[in-house]
Amino acid sequence: MINLVKLMEPSKMIHFIAQSKYAFIASLILIAVSVGSLAMKGLNYGIDFRGGILIEVESSEVIDMADMRSKIEQLNFDEVNLQSLGTAGTEMMLHVLVDTADEQAQNKIVNQLKETLGPNMEYRRIEVVGPKVGAELFRKSILASICALLAISIYIWFRFEWQFALACLIALAHDLILTVGLFSVFGLDFNMTVIAGLLSLAGYTTNDKVVNFDRVRENLKLYRKMPIPELLDKSMNETLSRTILTSITTMLVLIILLMMGGPTLSGFSICLLFGIIVGTYSSLYIAVPLLQFFDIRNVGAKAGESGPYAEAAKFEMQAKKLPLKK
Repeated sequence: MINLVKLMEPSKMIHFIAQSKYAFIASLILIAVSVGSLAMKGLNYGIDFRGGILIEVESSEVIDMADMRSKIEQLNFDEVNLQSLGTAGTEMMLHVLVDTADEQAQNKIVNQLKETLGPNMEYRRIEVVGPKVGAELFRKSILASICALLAISIYIWFRFEWQFALACLIALAHDLILTVGLFSVFGLDFNMTVIAGLLSLAGYTTNDKVVNFDRVRENLKLYRKMPIPELLDKSMNETLSRTILTSITTMLVLIILLMMGGPTLSGFSICLLFGIIVGTYSSLYIAVPLLQFFDIRNVGAKAGESGPYAEAAKFEMQAKKLPLKK
């Protein structure tokens, strides 16, 4: 078991600030790859945004994907995607892109697909989304995302001094760009559940950075003469156990959700799982280390001179000088 008391000793501290320059370079490279992929490949939009017919089936026998693809292609649809699900080879997901919004025409296509798939199929899911509905969903999801991020930005700006707010927003943009870039690089299905995952990630990673910033501000009041890089390292080491435990427990839930949630929740699970890893990394190596480039010494000086924190800081300093009772 990790001895957290020993971990907090100066000789046992992790020097995040000294390592942050390598993290900055790595992040810039990953951001360039993500932006480049988005510009060249774009995103693999799911049925929610593109429209079409999605059918998920399960057969009592192993499905011959090559034979099934040949049968579906004979129907001469504009675009057909077949994907095997599970490990037994008896499950399949079929996505057909259709341009019509007429309900009767869509039902006719669904019946054609059922006849082609055969009578031995169990239909677990059938979804039909028209192209106009998909475009409207995409527009509203982008609007909702912008509103949510704007609300978070306003909260951070008023919650902290501008130096902290700017560092948090830069790190938040870093997390979201890398997560969206993951879906672009690997061509993962980008749908409404992924949008929900991105908004959840924005809230989670912002909260993680707020906790670290709060500890930095507290230490600025207590250690007014400590060098800023050392103070930032001390602050992050003091919150490190909380950061790691919170991330691990959340990731365990997401791993189970990814394994048992099926394709419907896979995008949401992957988005949050990767986002939490990136968000934890950016909290330690991007957000707080960015503060070393700002004049934050005055933040602690002004807060410590007057106000409700002054007396608390004085008593905390006195308490830390007292020896522990055996």
